[in-house]
Amino acid sequence: MRNFLTTADWTREELQSLIDRAVEFKNGAQPRPMAGKSIALLFFNPSLRTRTSFELGAWQLGGKAIVLSPGKDAWPLEFEIGTVMDGTAEEHVKEAAKVLSRYCDLIAVRAFPEFRDWNVDREDRVIKAFARYAEVPVINMETITHPCQELALMQNIQRHLGKPDGRNFLLTWTWHPKPLNTAVANSALLIASKFGMNVKLLCPNEEYLPDERYLGLAKRYAGEQGGQFEVTHDIQHAYSGAEFVYAKSWGALPYFGRWEEELPMREANRHFIVDEKKMALSNNALFSHCLPLRRNVKATDAVLDADYCVAIDEAENRLHVQKALMTELLAH
Repeated sequence: MRNFLTTADWTREELQSLIDRAVEFKNGAQPRPMAGKSIALLFFNPSLRTRTSFELGAWQLGGKAIVLSPGKDAWPLEFEIGTVMDGTAEEHVKEAAKVLSRYCDLIAVRAFPEFRDWNVDREDRVIKAFARYAEVPVINMETITHPCQELALMQNIQRHLGKPDGRNFLLTWTWHPKPLNTAVANSALLIASKFGMNVKLLCPNEEYLPDERYLGLAKRYAGEQGGQFEVTHDIQHAYSGAEFVYAKSWGALPYFGRWEEELPMREANRHFIVDEKKMALSNNALFSHCLPLRRNVKATDAVLDADYCVAIDEAENRLHVQKALMTELLAH
């Protein structure tokens, strides 16, 4: 039995195999490996693309998706071991994961950080607890990484740029009125470097750097795959030569739980918005984003409506890569 918790657990060749199968689905392949099978989708946080693409994907494969929102339409869950459950939680993950395993053939979980203490959030306890106690494969639908988005992103890159090795990838921080999860930023760094791209990370200052765990992996992958990895705070330098610009907002990790202190620093960097002037500095780059995206906050209307914006293609790819993933996990 194999889980899909992070792409760090899968080789480049294995991930490429998933992408190749996703391309087959995109081109119209219609196998039904989930006939008579089901997947439990547990959403601790909201979703549009993830929920829709997983539900439709399971149905198109011949299966059934069961959607649950713990604490809303399902019992609130406890994750601490040995705790006295005299609070709001009605059920422990030990029982929930095992029961769902008896009903369903796959379990998928979306659980964002609580944004109070990064040292706690980085342990990713919710998805790890399900993986520990479940008796069927577990899929990460976004926690502190977003591996399904990684597959969709790389499928998008390969469709538009061909072989990714040696191509110039820019991940740029953008302003947002709220401090957001670092999951997609972490994941973008991992997948681009794992596939041999020359990766630049642009952010306002060192306090906006992602966790060293992911920076370290990105540097390692770049070395292994013949790519490059660079951190810069210079906007013009970052966009220069870029062939694929990927935008994401995230909060500064040192300020987890103290967001009112981070706010002035975040507000001072609204100029990181992706606009036509910045895109003109690039090497005719494509632009994408995981979505949702606030127009004229993260990127301008002109960028989002341009022919070089391929964010909708990436969103479509979520359906195909997740069908490929469910097919692969059920086969083992």
